[in-house]
Amino acid sequence: MSLFGALNTAVSGLGAQAAAFSNIGDNIANSQTTGFKGVNTSFEDYLTTSNSQVNESGAVVARPDYANSLQGAVTQSGNPLAMAITGQGFFTVSQQSGATTHGDPVFSSQVAYTRAGDFTVNNNGFLVNSAGNFLTGYVQDSATGLLNKNVLKPIHIGESGYAPIPTSEVTLSANLPATPSSATPIISDVPVIDALGQSKTVQLSWTQVAGTPNAWQVAISTPGSATPLGTANVTFGTAGNPGAPDGTPGSITAASGAVTGSTFVTGNPATLGFTANFGSGSQVISLNLGTYGQAGGLTQFAGTDYNPRALTQNGVAPGSFSSVSAQTNGDIIVNFDNGQSRTVAHVPITTFANPDALQRLSGQAFDATVTSGSPQVLQAGANGAGAIVTNALEASNVDIAAEFTKLIVAQRAYSANTKVVTTAEEMLQQTIDMKR
Repeated sequence: MSLFGALNTAVSGLGAQAAAFSNIGDNIANSQTTGFKGVNTSFEDYLTTSNSQVNESGAVVARPDYANSLQGAVTQSGNPLAMAITGQGFFTVSQQSGATTHGDPVFSSQVAYTRAGDFTVNNNGFLVNSAGNFLTGYVQDSATGLLNKNVLKPIHIGESGYAPIPTSEVTLSANLPATPSSATPIISDVPVIDALGQSKTVQLSWTQVAGTPNAWQVAISTPGSATPLGTANVTFGTAGNPGAPDGTPGSITAASGAVTGSTFVTGNPATLGFTANFGSGSQVISLNLGTYGQAGGLTQFAGTDYNPRALTQNGVAPGSFSSVSAQTNGDIIVNFDNGQSRTVAHVPITTFANPDALQRLSGQAFDATVTSGSPQVLQAGANGAGAIVTNALEASNVDIAAEFTKLIVAQRAYSANTKVVTTAEEMLQQTIDMKR
């Protein structure tokens, strides 16, 4: 019995070392695979009989020991959509199960998880990694323009243009001279965007009221128009309102045309509203001149020349798709050639209580199991979820030097088990020869 037991044990040892050798080969082959997680080997002893009087040899089996939670090295990448996770967690991905008659992908209902963040935009506009897995996240709702954070969907990057936004607010910061060098009106041009996205100009013509140093009249017009859109009276300091310090806006009142002024209240916005028509219908624009009683916008202090400080407007010209990039907070940003950008999706991080118990799938992906725990979808860097590093990739967590060491040990152990088999065979043969 002991010879046969030793033979059976040695055979089980050969199988166990072969399994270990297979894991080592898998690790070495994938030592350069992005996001690959190595598999170690644990050995387990099976006993037949073992007590104080006798111990019969049993068997050994090899169990895979997954290292899914072991961090791989993070390396830089020139890909603006490349993302690496430092810490715990995985990207959630979907896999294509078919295609429609128009060639659009149909996705499997089963989701998977990966650390392979080498994402690019495929020919259908979806973000996919090198293994063909589709990155999922919170995507922009077409109706509201907001991210839908109730469901994860494959992220699609459309190359539609950026619709123009007509100007509705202009902010002017400048100083009108307390003693102008001449009676000639001071002209300031205000660039705006009309409803079609075209650049237009509104002209402000400032004239100091004769005999009243702190009072001005502004005429608002568009180039080429003989008639102003309207006029308004703007006063500063004590001439406009006793509660306003000298040089700060004191009152704004309409004088003619489609113009409105805001009521004086210290600390409230000093605004002048007017309506323009650039050929696409009426466009209401609010001219922000600062704050009543404060010197933060339009002022009248000492000087003989007009001194503009800042001029901004909230209109946006139309734009075309330029590029797409990932942010460290998980946002996927589409950039346009008009200088604007738009968040079209958000990538969360999915964590597990026991990530080493995830089931391996092809393409450096994993599936949840009972022992891994339920997936927890979290914001990157929050509640134990790892942080996202952009323009970077996580390399394989395989240590080549360690694998070569394991390879030598497995080889020697396998060789030793073969020696046990051949020796047991010789001893059995000797036992048989005793009959002769």
